Amino acid sequence: MSVNLLETVQKNLGYPPLKKIDPNTHEVKGDGNTADKFSQAAIPAVLTALYRYVQSDEGATEFLRGDYSSNWVSKIFDSHSLEAVQTISEYARQCNEDPVDKMNAIANEAVKVVKENLSVNAGIKEAKVFFSNQRNNILLYLPPALNMGELLNDDTLDDNTNKMEGPISSLMKNIGSAFSNPVTGEEIKSQEEKIK
Repeated sequence: MSVNLLETVQKNLGYPPLKKIDPNTHEVKGDGNTADKFSQAAIPAVLTALYRYVQSDEGATEFLRGDYSSNWVSKIFDSHSLEAVQTISEYARQCNEDPVDKMNAIANEAVKVVKENLSVNAGIKEAKVFFSNQRNNILLYLPPALNMGELLNDDTLDDNTNKMEGPISSLMKNIGSAFSNPVTGEEIKSQEEKIK
């Protein structure tokens, strides 16, 4: 069973449905009246940061054993956590609120949902694959104004092609995903040993 992580987290936390970003205007598709700009910014941003965090063996290990009281925001955004929080607050026009608790709640819910959808004995590779399979859907909703690619040192996150849909775009994303299958550090070492 395939789960839509972004939609599940949004529903479980009671946020209004998120809207896709128009690849041409870089704005929310539709009427532009997003009921909750915080959730439109925070949910995709936190899930994108979790995706990047889990792509390292250390991050995947921490994710798999992570408890629900962790300060995920400081872990997944690392040295850019204050900047990420400020950017999301500005996008949502929340001057007097501290969104860190809400962002940690989003991360904790994502951890819970992923763990419910992974097998009991899932390892690093399974966590990486799960998030890799969610990446394209998450990026459809990530507002470019947040500049998450710059904050997370991955310019591909802000690429407009991530916001495009249709048969050709889907085909290209699937081809890209096939070539970027996650590997663990152990698999790399094993291949290096075979070469020697």
